[in-house]
Amino acid sequence: MPVFEQFMTPAITGAAVAILVMFSVGGIIYGLFLPSLSGTKKRDARMSAVSARPQSETQRKTMRDTNRRKKSIQDQLKDFEERQKAKHEKQKNVPLKVKIEQAGLEWEMRHLVLFSVVSAILFFVISLIASGNLLIAAAFTFVGGIGFPRWYIGNKRKRRFNAFLNELPNGIDIIVRGVKAGLPLSDCVKVVAREAREPVATEFRKVTETQVMGVSLAEALSKMPDRVPLPETNFLAIVVSIQQKAGGGLAEALGNLSRVLRQRKAMKAKIKALSSEAKSSAAIIGALPFVVGGILFFIAPDYMMILFTATTGKIIVAGCLFWMFCGIMVMRSMINFDF
Repeated sequence: MPVFEQFMTPAITGAAVAILVMFSVGGIIYGLFLPSLSGTKKRDARMSAVSARPQSETQRKTMRDTNRRKKSIQDQLKDFEERQKAKHEKQKNVPLKVKIEQAGLEWEMRHLVLFSVVSAILFFVISLIASGNLLIAAAFTFVGGIGFPRWYIGNKRKRRFNAFLNELPNGIDIIVRGVKAGLPLSDCVKVVAREAREPVATEFRKVTETQVMGVSLAEALSKMPDRVPLPETNFLAIVVSIQQKAGGGLAEALGNLSRVLRQRKAMKAKIKALSSEAKSSAAIIGALPFVVGGILFFIAPDYMMILFTATTGKIIVAGCLFWMFCGIMVMRSMINFDF
């Protein structure tokens, strides 16, 4: 008989079966009565009763007002998003007359034509004196009559937008302080038009002039992004329009907007500081071949003129200019940040 069967006496077998039955019965009792003993069942019943309890009329009215306000804000944001898409489509091809207005220039088309003619004459005379070649002078005349006026308008437009961004947070702070003091929003806008710096004062003055004609303040501010197509002006128009239609704390909303604008300005300055070294390196690398070529031209003109007289030299110059252009575009993409 094996050793295991020697120890398996009837008494031991009966005791083992009794222990297993005892544990099984205890597990069943524990599983059945645990919710009642721990209070879980009572808790679930109480939570169901509370959730099924009918709400008071005030609570239902508050919930309806909250839902209505949320829906109104969502509709406003969707409407503004559609308008923003339409504006972006229009801004891709901005007419030259609109660019002149956005640059802050009180020009008519005859002024632009006169400026283009004078610029073309100056470019023609200077290039003809410097080169003595009529073809080169004609090319510079085209640049002076067509390219330079548009570059001048674009530069003025960009500088005006930057000045507007620098002064807009201060104008919004004036509105916030006026609203907290109890002044109407229209009066605060008039204060900004009178006290702020240019070009913010001019744009808010146009808003007040539009109000005199019977247009609401929200609609008058919604036209400002057409004159100053910047995300910041869109933010201002959206905040005021939503507050006028859906209600809410205007001072708090405009205060948050002013803080966001200042943070964007600080981020832009930080990016400019961090990328200044890369821009300087790119400018030096891009200008170095032309500087060295100019020095060699003055030192040994016969040695350099082969590049401009021989066919092989012209091909080499064209290839060098092409690869220089590719390198400059790559460096420009690396150091330009969009945020």
